[in-house]
Amino acid sequence: MLDKKHLETIKEAAEEFFKRMTIDISNAEINCSSVKNEPKDTKDSTEEEKDVVDLKIITEEPQILIGQQGQTLFEIQRLLRMVLNKKMQKVFYLNLDINGYKKKKIEYLKNLAKDLADQASLTKEEKVLPPMSSYERRIVHAELSQRTDVVTESRGEGLDRYVVIKPK
Repeated sequence: MLDKKHLETIKEAAEEFFKRMTIDISNAEINCSSVKNEPKDTKDSTEEEKDVVDLKIITEEPQILIGQQGQTLFEIQRLLRMVLNKKMQKVFYLNLDINGYKKKKIEYLKNLAKDLADQASLTKEEKVLPPMSSYERRIVHAELSQRTDVVTESRGEGLDRYVVIKPK
C-alpha cells in the first residue's frame, strides 16, 4: 500500500502535469485503496493486491479535460498513470475524476439501468441502451447483476457495442 509520502509525491506530480498543460487546478484531493487481482494463470492461485489511487481535481474549465462523453478524461487518466508509474517506480491504478464527472456519470448510468430494468420487467420487452464504452457497460451489468427479474447482455462490435436488458 502506498504511504502518505508516496501519495503526496503523486499529488505534486499530478499538479505539475496539469500545470504543464496550462490547466489551473483549484483543488486536488487524493486517496488510496487496494483491490485484489485475480491470478493471471491457473497454476498460480495467489491473489495480487494493487493500489488504487483516486485523484479528484477541481478546475474552472472541466470540459476541455473531460471531452465528449468523457473520452479525453480517460485518455488523460491513462497518460497520467503512465507518467506517475514511471516517476514512482511503482505500478498502481489511477482513477482520475474531474469536477465529479465520473461520480455523476456512474450515478446516471445506475439510475438509467434500474429504470430500464423496471420497464423491461413490467412490459416484458427488451430495453436497448445506446452504445457505450466497456467501462460504462460494466457499470450497467454490475448494477443489474443481483436482479432476478432481468438479465443483461452486450451486443454489437467495437464502438457500437451496447447493453440489452431482457426480462426473464
